[in-house]
Amino acid sequence: MTDRRNPSALRSNFEPGTSRWAVRRAQWRALGLSDADMEKPKIAVINTSSEVAICFSHLDAIAARAKEAIRAAGGLPFEIRTSAPSDFIISAGRRATYILPTRDLIANDIEVQVEGAQLDGMLLLTSCDKTVPGQLMAAARLDIPSLMVICGYQSSGQIGNEHVDIEEVFLHAGYHAQGATSFERLKEMSEVAISSPGVCSGMGTANSMHSVAEALGLALPGSAPVAANSPAMWEQVEAAGQRIVDMVWDGPCPREILTAGAFRNAARVVLAQAGSINCIKHLQATALEAGVDIDLYESFDTEGDRTPVLAAVRPIGPNSIEEFEAAGGARAVMKRLEPLLESDVLTCTGNTVGENLANVIVADETVIPPLNEPFATDPAIVLLKGSLAPETGVAKVGLRTPDRVLTFRGPAKVFESSLDAETALKQGRIVSGDVCVLRRQGVRGGPGMGGASRLVFAVEGAGLGAEVAVVTDGQLSGLVNKGLVIGEVQPEWAEGGPIALVQDGDMIAIDVGAKTIELEVPAEELARRAEAFVPPEPTADSGWHAIYERNVTSLRQGASLLQHAVRRDG
Repeated sequence: MTDRRNPSALRSNFEPGTSRWAVRRAQWRALGLSDADMEKPKIAVINTSSEVAICFSHLDAIAARAKEAIRAAGGLPFEIRTSAPSDFIISAGRRATYILPTRDLIANDIEVQVEGAQLDGMLLLTSCDKTVPGQLMAAARLDIPSLMVICGYQSSGQIGNEHVDIEEVFLHAGYHAQGATSFERLKEMSEVAISSPGVCSGMGTANSMHSVAEALGLALPGSAPVAANSPAMWEQVEAAGQRIVDMVWDGPCPREILTAGAFRNAARVVLAQAGSINCIKHLQATALEAGVDIDLYESFDTEGDRTPVLAAVRPIGPNSIEEFEAAGGARAVMKRLEPLLESDVLTCTGNTVGENLANVIVADETVIPPLNEPFATDPAIVLLKGSLAPETGVAKVGLRTPDRVLTFRGPAKVFESSLDAETALKQGRIVSGDVCVLRRQGVRGGPGMGGASRLVFAVEGAGLGAEVAVVTDGQLSGLVNKGLVIGEVQPEWAEGGPIALVQDGDMIAIDVGAKTIELEVPAEELARRAEAFVPPEPTADSGWHAIYERNVTSLRQGASLLQHAVRRDG
């Protein structure tokens, strides 16, 4: 926080006559800036614009409007570009292992450009799912006034009376691989699934993380979700442009907001919305950057037992994201959860969560029901432990309908790549009763964390969704809500975890209700296998993968490149 009456207190205003002042003045005068401009609060407008994916295609226009709002509020905006990872586009190379590492690339990119230039604040235009945690991590790390702007979800289409969005296209691609959906039908779906810019329209990782940004207090109340390019989105852009200039003068800074209580609140909101399991590792990485000593895996486990499911947005339930927004979105969920929230934590408004929620009214209780009339009391996200996952494995079970499989016991079929598993499935080598184990997909084993979502949808397409369990040390798309799937098993294969020791035919028992996943192999046999296991050498010999593989922490630590963090009371 600085003194509004003293521009020299801004860290961006260097002492006149110094080398830093002189060379920067020369640069900025050449950009057309006046001396008066150069005394204003300097705001980085972080833009992940890209023409390679529809998620980001509208961000240039948002950046332009945001800069106008900042100027009108007395600030000086500077637009800064970073990587723009879209899961459906960037997943094409290297077995989809560029996706998670790009989160940390974004955080580092922001640090270099904003900290290097000593700008005063950040307005973070957040879109597809890895941009959100990358920007949150940067805000926590730099600890200068920062505000997230939710850039919205895409519109979807229809074929006849049937709703079609990107989740259906992804799902039916798996069906097509198993011969259950024709090429013509898949092509038709892909032509109508997306009809506007923005992120996936279901409660996948992007919309879940947008709600996380609001729940943490780093996005304006009422921001998430919002339809891309809607009047509501543009109002939020302008309000955020005004607010970030005020925050440079008056605070608060991110580490005043990102307390242990804020992280627990975010966990509760994700659980209440039956959101993406990927939020856990992203929140853990952000907490590490903020210096908050909290185990988010433990928080999700504990809070899951007492946080009811208050939203049933596709793919876990019947409601659309548009209906969820109209009912009040994340802010309305927080209002319902208010008795369970830590309402005294500070937010970007300068007020507490409780003060922000004081006059909130839930617009539709059929979409966001009262706390005592939830869609479910059993958690939609369950953390399991056992001899196969001594640290944890994560299951997204959604709403527990009578036909939902929650217990399973069967022989392992082990695969080292998703392609091998999908081929075996097509050839009939994975059958009813099997537990399909897909390993070497973790943050180090990938490297970069491969995904099992294609395999899950292929199993569903083969008609085995209720008859085959999938266990992996890889990640799952936030849109996955099919079958009994245990993802992010830790320790991973590359660390010599039990998943590395599984052999074909080993019996595996899963019990979601008991939160257990057991490898039924005698301890002495497992010890023998562990002794014979040879830790893998790094497989990436150049480029970003090589840097990531050699430095990334375990998933339980957020899969971060930050090896050590300064802890503080939170």
